[in-house]
Amino acid sequence: MAGRTQKKTADSSPQQTLADFKVGVDNVIFSVDTAQNRLLVLLVMRHEEPFLGRWSLPGRLVRWGESLEDAAYRVLSEKIRVKNLYLEQLYTFGGPDRDPREAESSYGERYLSVSYFALVRFVEAELIADGVSGIAWYPMEQVPELAFDHNQVLEYGYRRLRNKLEYSPVAFDVLPEVFTLGDLYQLYTTVLGENFADYSNFRSRLLKLGFLCDTGVKVSRGAGRPASLYRFDAEAFAPLKDKPLVFI
Repeated sequence: MAGRTQKKTADSSPQQTLADFKVGVDNVIFSVDTAQNRLLVLLVMRHEEPFLGRWSLPGRLVRWGESLEDAAYRVLSEKIRVKNLYLEQLYTFGGPDRDPREAESSYGERYLSVSYFALVRFVEAELIADGVSGIAWYPMEQVPELAFDHNQVLEYGYRRLRNKLEYSPVAFDVLPEVFTLGDLYQLYTTVLGENFADYSNFRSRLLKLGFLCDTGVKVSRGAGRPASLYRFDAEAFAPLKDKPLVFI
């Protein structure tokens, strides 16, 4: 009698089961209130579980047929109206315990968050309160305990912002079209802290790079000497775009 062949079956233990992922985007939206010298982040209050009533970063699940970048821009458009902004992908957060809905799911669902870092001009930004219990700019030093792992996402975004200021012209995305070097220095000080650089060295380094254009116009503020107004020259910066630079 021929021996019976036994068919092997896949190990269906929890350790071997493939996860069914849901993908969301969470935006770390920064702005600088230059009038009060405050670095701000946009937070929304959740109006549903999990974390009902808790502040969080603006986010949404990605729709069918939608790219990650399109989803990030959708999140922005649903929460803020602004003409000028800077947006780039930040990091993917996918720890197995980052979303309490995973423990409640019987289908092995996991929730990934692809985070984006955005920088907008504060004076232009108009907040949209649709679909949330609250929406507000929070100073970085006053951010409360956030939903999910959003404090970790925010900290990662803050590190990226600080790094971007050191080697890229991202600061000019939030400054007015014309500005003084004092305005620029104050923005850097607001984000990086009071002791990041001496003003004289900062001024000398930025002017030597050659992409700040003196408009020939001066403005008086207080009792000091009138200050020159500058404009960021994108064409002058273009040849330097892919070269290693140190702004500060």
